[in-house]
Amino acid sequence: MVYEGMRSIAGPYLGELGASAATVGLITGAGEAAALVLRLVAGRVADRTQRHWLLTGIGYGLTAVCVPLLAVAPELGSAGLAVATLLILAERTGKALRSPSKSVLLASAAQSVGRGKGFGVHKALDQVGAFAGPLVVAGVAAVWSVQAGLAVLAIPGVIALLILAVLRRRLATPGLEEVPVPALGDGERLSARFHAFALAIAITTAGLLTFGLFGYHLAEQDLVRTAAVPVVYAGAMAASALAALVAGVAFDRWGGGTLMVLPLVVAPVPALVFLDGLGLALLGIVLWGAATGLQDSAVKALVADLVPRERLATAYGVFAAYQGVAALAGGAIAGLLYADHRVLLSAGTAVVMLLAYVPLRWALRHRAPR
Repeated sequence: MVYEGMRSIAGPYLGELGASAATVGLITGAGEAAALVLRLVAGRVADRTQRHWLLTGIGYGLTAVCVPLLAVAPELGSAGLAVATLLILAERTGKALRSPSKSVLLASAAQSVGRGKGFGVHKALDQVGAFAGPLVVAGVAAVWSVQAGLAVLAIPGVIALLILAVLRRRLATPGLEEVPVPALGDGERLSARFHAFALAIAITTAGLLTFGLFGYHLAEQDLVRTAAVPVVYAGAMAASALAALVAGVAFDRWGGGTLMVLPLVVAPVPALVFLDGLGLALLGIVLWGAATGLQDSAVKALVADLVPRERLATAYGVFAAYQGVAALAGGAIAGLLYADHRVLLSAGTAVVMLLAYVPLRWALRHRAPR
């Protein structure tokens, strides 16, 4: 709820602080890259220390602190944009710290019900907050200001930390007690299938872009008021929740072939969002939300099937590093092309999505039976 509330308004907010479209694309892309690439280190630490609850708590703590502090950025004058950038990057670092450990805890707990369903249900519940957060920001911004909307996110941030502390006291770490601390290097035991799959999803991540640029476009083109941009984002998160549930169940029933639809969902998004009016832009953003749901449910479930459990946190870290490099490249390129070359951006994304099928098909064909 906290991060998604901020994410829903980040593009227009950075624009009001003086950022151009290229700068918004670079900042939001760098944020996503940090959240993904730094998981490579976080995964190693998690596998070696098995301190999954601690790393999860530190990660959520950074989010709970950094997002509300964004409210002070406009009061800092010319330094506001720089401070906002640092806070966004720090919050995404928190995401990187907690994600591999959180995924390991979830993958272990979900074995009894099916990993696809487990990740799907988790993503759907996560999107309840992702839906509510933007609506809270939009409501507070409409009555008071965007700054107030960001500041009020401190409340759910504190509540989340309290809930995490209670869960840690009441629950044992599921299915991890017998896992030894690994002594292998980072790249060992990660198969060619795993790396091919990671490359395929990295390509789709590059084409998926970030909502920061979408929100900037909606506000800059006067398609919606700035205060209403979070409402659009909330709709995308509702689509993400539904897609995650469907994809999770489909993965448990039909396996990795479910993911063959992902490049098809991503391909038309930039064209729909950037090249016409509000109606098609909203359709494109709904498809974007559905694609994020696919990536956070069936994709993570397949990763858990491709690697040994004792290397799972490292695998999630390596996988996220692939995505992080792609997110940074995609965000930077999209920001540069947005102003004068939107047709090229849209056509290029569609072509790149076709390339994703090469490693994706190879990974699925050469995958061991489930």
